[in-house]
Amino acid sequence: MNSRRRGLHAQVSPRASWLLAALPFVILLAVYFYASHLRLEENPQDKLLPSLAQMGEAMARLALRPDPHSEHYVFWQDTLASLLRLAVGVSLAALCGLLAGLNMGLLPRVRALFSPFVTVVSMIPPLAVLPIIFIVFGVDELAKVVLIFIGVCPVITRDIFLAVERVPREQITKALTLGATQMAVIYRIVLPQILPRLIDTARLSLGAAWLFLIASEAIAATDGLGYRIFLVRRYLAMDIILPYVMWVTLLGFLMDFALKRLVQWRFHWYLAGGNT
Repeated sequence: MNSRRRGLHAQVSPRASWLLAALPFVILLAVYFYASHLRLEENPQDKLLPSLAQMGEAMARLALRPDPHSEHYVFWQDTLASLLRLAVGVSLAALCGLLAGLNMGLLPRVRALFSPFVTVVSMIPPLAVLPIIFIVFGVDELAKVVLIFIGVCPVITRDIFLAVERVPREQITKALTLGATQMAVIYRIVLPQILPRLIDTARLSLGAAWLFLIASEAIAATDGLGYRIFLVRRYLAMDIILPYVMWVTLLGFLMDFALKRLVQWRFHWYLAGGNT
């Protein structure tokens, strides 16, 4: 009886699952605040491991009080700027990746034309071409969106291409036999089947998209979460850096959660097939 409850046969209750999930975070926070207490006890002005009060005071200054020079709420201005760049870049990458992968998977001539190109482009580290992007597109908003697009689009394209190849060919043959046009097969039969896969791929690409966004903002920007983090690092302002990093993490988690819920809400059949 006990062997069934351990190892490979263990069953975790919902309450135990929540407790186990929270345990690493609790341990990490406990270690941090203990180390912070020791450092601040020696030097109350130390900023390397700020206390919760110090971080709260710094964020209140940025989020709740307007900047005396610009009269903007810095924290929310940074958040809005970064989210706008991220949304535009990922949306364009998802749209182009969907169209390219869909047509490459169904049209042999399109596949022969674009498949080698997409494969090569996907192997180029986007951060390695960041200077080229800034030279060609300038240092304004377009360059940041282009970096996200270049970093995410090839991955989405290849994933959609593979998803289209897994669509049963019997469906396509039957549709063509019944008189459907090629465009109808592509956009009315195959497209609805791969939309949830597109959302899942976008979810998996969010981490990389945030990386490219932070990198571009750190080099050339006047606002944004990445810009603020790298701006205050010269002052060792960990009371700002740590909350900003946690805020970026929370935003990423909420985006992932929202996209996951969208799939669960709109595409029940996709989850029933064993996809997550």
